[in-house]
Amino acid sequence: MMDPVVAYENWSWVRIDATTQQKMNVFPDIPLAGKRWAMSLAEHKSSNLEMDASEEGKESMWGSVVYSQNVEVRSEKTILHYFLTKDLLLTSGMDTSFFTGTSEQQVLKYMDQAENAIEGFMALIGEITSVFLRKIEGFEDRMHDLLWSVKAENDEPVFEQIMDNRYEVLVWKNLIIPFVEIQEAIVEAFGDDVLEGYFYKRTCRRIRRCHQTIREYNEEIGQLIDLESIISSHRGNEIVKTLTVITMLFTPVAAWGALWGMNFKFMPELDWKYGYLGAILVIALSTWSLYYYLKKKNWIGSVLKSSKDKNF
Repeated sequence: MMDPVVAYENWSWVRIDATTQQKMNVFPDIPLAGKRWAMSLAEHKSSNLEMDASEEGKESMWGSVVYSQNVEVRSEKTILHYFLTKDLLLTSGMDTSFFTGTSEQQVLKYMDQAENAIEGFMALIGEITSVFLRKIEGFEDRMHDLLWSVKAENDEPVFEQIMDNRYEVLVWKNLIIPFVEIQEAIVEAFGDDVLEGYFYKRTCRRIRRCHQTIREYNEEIGQLIDLESIISSHRGNEIVKTLTVITMLFTPVAAWGALWGMNFKFMPELDWKYGYLGAILVIALSTWSLYYYLKKKNWIGSVLKSSKDKNF
C-alpha cells in the first residue's frame, strides 16, 4: 500500500483521500491554493485545466483528467485530479491497480528519479500513456481481423464491427487529447526550463506516439467505411440495373399481349393456323432486338467496363 505522503529529495507527492483531505491544514508546506483545491475536490466533475503564473517562482497548475473509460458504459470512468507546483504534487483518484504490466514499485522508482514535482507528474502521465499504448496493441489485433473480414465475409455484422471500432478509437482519442493539452500547458505555466527535463521529453514522445497511432487507426477505419460505401453503392447499382433490364426485356411481351388483348377480331388463335407460333416469333424477335441494343450500349454486364472509346 502506497503511503499518502511521499517526500523525495527536492519535492513531495501527496495522495489525497478521505483521510488526508480532512487533515490538509496539518501540512504546512502545502500552499493555500492547494488546500482550497483539495477541499473542493467533490466539485471537480470536469477535466478543465487551470493555472496561476502571476507570481514568479510560485506558479501552479491544476485540473482533472479521465484516464480510464469503459467503452460501453459512460459512467464507468476513473478521473485523476491534480494540483502541481515546482516542488509539490497533489493527486486524487489515482488507482495504482491501473498500471497493468507495470508494478507499483516501478512507478515509484520513476517518481523517485524525478528532479522536481513537474518531472514527477510527467513520469506519472508517461506511465498512464504507456498503459494506453499496451491497450491499443490489443485493438490492433482486432483491426487486423476486421480488415480481412471485410474481404472474406462482408455483411451487416462486419459493418457494425467497423462502427464499434470507430467508436472505440474516438474514445481513445478523447482520452489522449487532455494529455496533449497537459504537455503544452506545463510549458506555459512553468516556463521553457521544463523542456529539458528527462521525463518531460520521454513522456512527450510517448504522448505523440500514442496520438499518432490513434490518428492512423482513425484514418484506417475511415478508409474501411469508404470501402463499404463503394461496395454498397456498386451492389445497389447492380440490383437497380438488373431490375431495369428485366423490366425492359419483358416490355415486348407485355406490349404485344396488351395490343392483341384489345383486338379480339385479329387475335392470333382465331383465323391463323400458325398464329401462336407467329406471335411467339414476333415477341422473341422484339425481345432479342431489344437485348441486342442493350448489349451494344453496354447496359448489360459489368457497369465498370468501359466502352470502345475508352472514355469515362
